[in-house]
Amino acid sequence: MYLQLERGVSPETSRSYQSDLQQFVAHIRHTFTTKGVPQPDAIDSLSIRSYLKSLSDQGLKKPSLARKLACLKSFFRFLVEDGRVSRNPASTVRSPRQGTRLPTVLTKDEANTLLDAPASQEWLELRNHAMLETLYASGARVSELVGLNWEDVDLESRSILLRGKGKKERMVPIGTVAADAILEFQRHLPHKANFSKTGTPDHFVPGSGSQPLFLNVRGGRLTTRSVERMMKQQTEHRFNKTVTPHTLRHSFATHLLDEGADLRAIQELLGHASLATTQKYTHVATDQLMAVYDRAHPRSGSSHSTLSEEDPLTR
Repeated sequence: MYLQLERGVSPETSRSYQSDLQQFVAHIRHTFTTKGVPQPDAIDSLSIRSYLKSLSDQGLKKPSLARKLACLKSFFRFLVEDGRVSRNPASTVRSPRQGTRLPTVLTKDEANTLLDAPASQEWLELRNHAMLETLYASGARVSELVGLNWEDVDLESRSILLRGKGKKERMVPIGTVAADAILEFQRHLPHKANFSKTGTPDHFVPGSGSQPLFLNVRGGRLTTRSVERMMKQQTEHRFNKTVTPHTLRHSFATHLLDEGADLRAIQELLGHASLATTQKYTHVATDQLMAVYDRAHPRSGSSHSTLSEEDPLTR
């Protein structure tokens, strides 16, 4: 409750922190079986380092270790502020050093292939298509996407209101194609009577007001896991890479940068608090440029750079 009300974190982050804390408590109980479970004030930095080492030995990756440490730092900070402990034992534990990992992005051709028009006019296919178009058109996080209500969408001005981390709101454009996909989805929404009654309020009117924009088969709000599962089903046999909702967010930013968009404008569209977070896309764009150079330039030194006789450039 503290995380959501005071820190403004998303429900997904809150659930992750709860799971991380339960895992830490289980480790502490196992470690101190002969001495009894210690009070929070008795836990020191060595206990936390021992916990992280045990997770590392089990094969947990550095980003996950960093998140679990961040959870403990936040938890003990809360206990200090609440007067329950005198110090934060996690504050002196360094986060695992992580190498620079560039985000996975789709090429523009791959994005177009993914966003091909749906094969039928079934409302579920139209919903999936509208979600993909909205993700790519806005750069929205998947949690922001499933949090959208109909009142957050302005199809006339082709824009949507997103609620990001810390409940910060931002209005972003979605363009004509995504707006048309949402409108087509709205036109084919089933009547309330066609939905299962489970979890569907009596006042439910599909496609209006404060009702969820994207619905599940029962007429309720979609979860982030449902969207991720849908994308996996639609992409795992079509691309030689893992495509997630965040892949579309990365692709959105990279393609804007490729076309000359200002980095600060991209920062605002993505809802990044720091420009440094947005700057990683400059590295992605540079890597793509170098890959094109290596493939195309006859003196790049790449073994794949030789142009065929049928290439238009050799005619």
